Amino acid sequence: MKWPKPWAHGRAALVYSGMGRKLILRLKHGDRQEVAQPAALWMRPTLEGLITPQTLIAPVPLHWMRLAKRRYNQSALIAKRLADLTGTEWCADLLERPQRTPSLDGKSHHARAEILDGAIRINRRRRYEIVGRPVILVDDVMTTGATLAACATACRAAGAGDVCVSVLARAVKDT
Repeated sequence: MKWPKPWAHGRAALVYSGMGRKLILRLKHGDRQEVAQPAALWMRPTLEGLITPQTLIAPVPLHWMRLAKRRYNQSALIAKRLADLTGTEWCADLLERPQRTPSLDGKSHHARAEILDGAIRINRRRRYEIVGRPVILVDDVMTTGATLAACATACRAAGAGDVCVSVLARAVKDT
């Protein structure tokens, strides 16, 4: 909340703790791809008022080595199901992550932003699809928002309209 975000609206369906955390870890690291369907169902109501006929839904990308290791992009699974539920166009490869970055776990917002600087870009073959269009970026979990900020910045630099983010869960600080 301390840093300005390069997106217009951000929405989360769950808090990243308890069962929400367990579900995401099962999807992300436990090969439980079927979790994407209920995730999209929970996220759908949070998108009320954000979707227009021109909206494009896009997942946060994985570097190809991480994708090969995991065998799927959990954000793309959710994004596809959200697009199906809303009748909205989606683009699985709008964004790409050509730089392999280290794990961001345990890193501060500043450290994450530094690691991600220039690590995400618009796929050159898809650049024409984004100009002037609103974009909804989809990810499984938002901790500091640095990854989504890098994605939103790339979209805005390519000429996107409003960029919004939708995540299954949002990490919150203990109070």
